[in-house]
Amino acid sequence: MYTFESRIRYSETDSEGKLTMASLINYFQDCSTFQSEELGLGLGYMKREHLVWVLSSWQIVVERYPDIGERVTIGTLPYEMKGFLGYRNFVMKDGDGGYLARANSLWSLLDTDTGRPRAVVEDMLQGYRLEERIDMDYAPRRIAVPPGGEAEEPLTVKKHHLDTNHHVNNQQFIGMAMEYLPEGFEVGQVRAEYKKQAFLDDVLTPVVSKKDENIVVVLRDEAGKPYTIVEFMGKTW
Repeated sequence: MYTFESRIRYSETDSEGKLTMASLINYFQDCSTFQSEELGLGLGYMKREHLVWVLSSWQIVVERYPDIGERVTIGTLPYEMKGFLGYRNFVMKDGDGGYLARANSLWSLLDTDTGRPRAVVEDMLQGYRLEERIDMDYAPRRIAVPPGGEAEEPLTVKKHHLDTNHHVNNQQFIGMAMEYLPEGFEVGQVRAEYKKQAFLDDVLTPVVSKKDENIVVVLRDEAGKPYTIVEFMGKTW
């Protein structure tokens, strides 16, 4: 497993001094980016080869949100590559080696010239060392959307929502969806299913519904089709 060490910064915490979900996702994204850069498969390589990894789904399970100043280890490992798909785990551990969070993710490799899927190239098959997937309760990738739901005011994609691929970053989608959680709702698990990319000035309409004790937020386009479906489960610890 590829890892790096860090310490929780004030700018990464909420009003209670705990790491935010957005910051946790950023740590995970940074970890896989660092690994790719060290293997020579980072942003420069992807740009030269006209390739991009696009996230298809997240499952993030939080055991505990670390406190400001706490020292943590962030890790990632790819455990399967087939066709144009790549499967990758992430972890965050505390100073004693205990799990703070675990995650599973599915990525699709696209050709930036055509926008179509591209089979994982030999450089990646040779560079990324596949490992055994981590022990966690793996949820389905597909998220069932309850009928009905309440539509909220539309959102317009701004420049700060975009990443180096010039589309809305996956963490930004989840951040948008979290704005519609009830007061006091503490997230123990988040699942996100990404349907299509969103770009600058696109208009997203959030539709919020409840499934048992979970909250589902669908970010739809102007034709009613989903960009992203996000499911939040309350914490149980």
